[in-house]
Amino acid sequence: MPELPDLEVIREFLAEHVVGHEIAGVEVVRPTVIRPLVNGDFAARLTGERVAAARRHGKFLLLDLDSGHYLVFNPMLAGRLQYCLPEAGRLPRTYLVLTLDDGHELRYSDQRSMGKIYLTDDLARVPGFSELGPDALDPALTLEVFRERLRRYRGEIKRVLTRQDFVAGVGNAYADEILWQAGLSPFRKRPQLTEEEEARLYEAMRHVLSEAITVLRQRVGADIHLEIRDFLRVHRRGGEPCPRCGTRISEITAQKRITSFCRQCQPGGLVEGT
Repeated sequence: MPELPDLEVIREFLAEHVVGHEIAGVEVVRPTVIRPLVNGDFAARLTGERVAAARRHGKFLLLDLDSGHYLVFNPMLAGRLQYCLPEAGRLPRTYLVLTLDDGHELRYSDQRSMGKIYLTDDLARVPGFSELGPDALDPALTLEVFRERLRRYRGEIKRVLTRQDFVAGVGNAYADEILWQAGLSPFRKRPQLTEEEEARLYEAMRHVLSEAITVLRQRVGADIHLEIRDFLRVHRRGGEPCPRCGTRISEITAQKRITSFCRQCQPGGLVEGT
């Protein structure tokens, strides 16, 4: 699943290579993920538009168009953008191809067909967008604001951390990394956290996400369709030694979601049977 660091690096790439260009052609290969929220034909409305800006909020990518419309990508679990020349092979299950005025193509593919692409003149009409909390790296999200928002919830801290109405952008993989960095069990209940632990969680979130952006910025380049996770310290590393204490990393699967953690570094709150 693309998360905040992946999408921020993609946004930076689009800002450099797509912003300022006109969409000279639109091919809807498969209409399943296309959600036009304006009148008229989707392809016809996009053709001739110039991309004015590339933005991101949480796990949504937005292209602002000169007409005042927005092209919004919600990649969900497996959506990918591919930037390439026309002769490059298309990724499996490519749904949309935008041809730019410089000859490059921006393509959207989705192995699970769960993502959505919206064309709208009102972001409030995009499902889920208005309910998003502040972006996890928003400078306005101070420790005090983070703490006030955090205390609205009472469940397990990992579930809270991945709620997009709490803060936007953190998914399953980076939640594991943040909680390991903070030394907090993913199964601790939010009301059990002390003020010091809340501060550790906040600092870990900012550090982990910012560090990941730095790594991905150096490694992704034009291959924005790739998901690079081999630098993560604990997520999907069950059975390997913890990089901090050497204890074997534990890994459980619940509701089709993998949780990786170190019992030594992240004590307390373990569920029965783990």
